[in-house]
Amino acid sequence: MTKDVIISIRGMQDYQGSDSDQVELMTEGTLSREDQGWRLSYRESELTGLEGTTTTFQVAGKRITLERTGAVCSQMVFEERLRHFSLYDTPYGSMEIAVAATRVHHDLSDAGGEIEVSYLIELDHSLAGENSFHVTVRPRGPVS
Repeated sequence: MTKDVIISIRGMQDYQGSDSDQVELMTEGTLSREDQGWRLSYRESELTGLEGTTTTFQVAGKRITLERTGAVCSQMVFEERLRHFSLYDTPYGSMEIAVAATRVHHDLSDAGGEIEVSYLIELDHSLAGENSFHVTVRPRGPVS
């Protein structure tokens, strides 16, 4: 069953050689239970710079996959103490990245919940920075 939800995302990016950047976003999306876990999905907007892209979190056990399709295509897999490589494809070109999760946690249920991920990101086999995101999901209720 798919439920309409409100998704709050707080992300932090700390790239070497630049100041930390914190982003907060609130949007509508969907949450559905799947055979192996949960699927959380929303459409990006012009505000995020990813207009025309759909972002989906696949949550299965201790593994969280973030997938973007549309104008930007990418897939990042987060599992604690494991390093995953992927191709990050943007309108400006493609690059190989690696992510190594230091924390992966979720407590999703039919009522919503949270996803937390902290990870190191590598570009061309060199550490580029430390990132994290915290996602809060709650059911979308009637407007008062």
